[in-house]
Amino acid sequence: MRRRATDYRRPVRRRFSHWICALFGLFVVAVLVLFVVHHNHNEDRVEHPVHEEDSKMERDVHEKLNFTEEILSATSLSRQLAEQMTIAKAYVIIAKEHNNFYLAWELSSMIRSCQLLLSKAAMRGRPITLEEAEPIISRLSSLIYKAQDAHYDIATTIVTMKSHIQALEERANAATAQSTVFGQLVAEAFPKSLHCLILKLSADWLKRFPLKDLANEQRNSPRLVDNNLYHFCVFSDNVLATSVVVNSTISNAGHSKQMVFHIITNGVSYGAMQAWFLSNDFKGAMIEVQNIEEFSWLNISYAPIVKQLLDVDSRAYYFGENPDVEPRLRNPKYIALLNHLRFYIAEIYPQLEKIVFLDDDVVVQKDLTPLFSLDLHGNVNGAVETCLEAYHRYYKYLNFSNPIISSKFDPQACGWAFGMNVFDLVAWRKANVTARYHYWQEQNADKTLWKMGTLPVGLLAFYGLTEPLDRRWHVLGLGYDLNIDNRLIDSAAVVHFNGNMKPWLKLAIGRYKPLWERYINLTHPYIQDCASS
Repeated sequence: MRRRATDYRRPVRRRFSHWICALFGLFVVAVLVLFVVHHNHNEDRVEHPVHEEDSKMERDVHEKLNFTEEILSATSLSRQLAEQMTIAKAYVIIAKEHNNFYLAWELSSMIRSCQLLLSKAAMRGRPITLEEAEPIISRLSSLIYKAQDAHYDIATTIVTMKSHIQALEERANAATAQSTVFGQLVAEAFPKSLHCLILKLSADWLKRFPLKDLANEQRNSPRLVDNNLYHFCVFSDNVLATSVVVNSTISNAGHSKQMVFHIITNGVSYGAMQAWFLSNDFKGAMIEVQNIEEFSWLNISYAPIVKQLLDVDSRAYYFGENPDVEPRLRNPKYIALLNHLRFYIAEIYPQLEKIVFLDDDVVVQKDLTPLFSLDLHGNVNGAVETCLEAYHRYYKYLNFSNPIISSKFDPQACGWAFGMNVFDLVAWRKANVTARYHYWQEQNADKTLWKMGTLPVGLLAFYGLTEPLDRRWHVLGLGYDLNIDNRLIDSAAVVHFNGNMKPWLKLAIGRYKPLWERYINLTHPYIQDCASS
């Protein structure tokens, strides 16, 4: 075959290879990727600070929002909701009283919704928005208007609420009065175990003649009038309580054989007292027991208190249906002759010069013999003052509207405590304190100067004759105060269970009771038998 001439041949086509195409494609893709990445990076740089700023602003709002201020603000939705909720609560009560229980239910439901929204706002730390509050405000307003339209107006609401408050106050007062009466009855009741102990000891006194011989022997002991010894007196009809006083005093002193205890009781407890103190060991201390019924000189012609105790009107005043006398003052001990015997100490012990008086509801924790060397600066009565609170000043005990009192005494004068007192009997006789006591008892025959007890007349009889002692000698309140500082109790020479919650009663304050129980011989067969009977 003959070839074409050169001019008539087709030109040769030049093509890109496949790898060049692939490389070009990859290059285009890479450029697109770089463009997208660069664009997104720029957007992040712009948007990220904006999000951070928003978050920071939210935190600032949360930290700065004071919900208390918010709910008190006159312009806040929170306050509007709170006020509507308060009104709705009042109408719930009114609606129930008018037997409109459906309205009461609707109001209660919206009150719960309102409470939930306020709680959420307080938790999240942001104010309530109008969108959140509007449905509740609108519905509550509608229900309140409905209640008002049903004649549950504000005047009716106020009257009804006042009647509710008055009824509650009356119930509370009645409950308080009832509680006081019941508490007083428990305080006055003689525990079965103590009654049992008295019966067993009285039987011993009647059967064991050697006890009576020993008592007669001790009656003439020269130790009873020896002023070189330490003399204490206790006036009580409670055998166990008196034993604790004697035992605790002896246990905390190093001179038990130089101690003399003068105990006076009534006819019912006399045999039991004698049997107990003659049958038990009190480390060599001298113990004298006397019967108040043998004091023939303490009669109606000499002692105004005896006359008053026998007076029918006087007894009716305290134990009849008299609204002027508080239940706590109806305790028989306040008009018991044994309780007033403290004003005759100088006459009962005419040969003694100094004596320490102890109530039967005290516990001694320190040595009391230093009291006998205290300088009373010519005063008769050494006592701890109790006027740290205003309650214990003279005007709280006495009737200063009476000119007999107001003309002679300072209403702001400081009161003091009976229960642990050191008496200078020489100064007593010189000041004739018993005559002063008689005078004031006669002045108060109509019960207008003070109501009851021995402390008010004691404040009058010993006025200007009392020497204040360091408070640590005598700490009071263990019979009613649950919150006495332990450090004060530990530092006290004498702790006093004054009040209704005596340590020998079931209503005693458990925190303090061990202070008293530690001085009881729980292994004594009579105490064990009576505790289990």
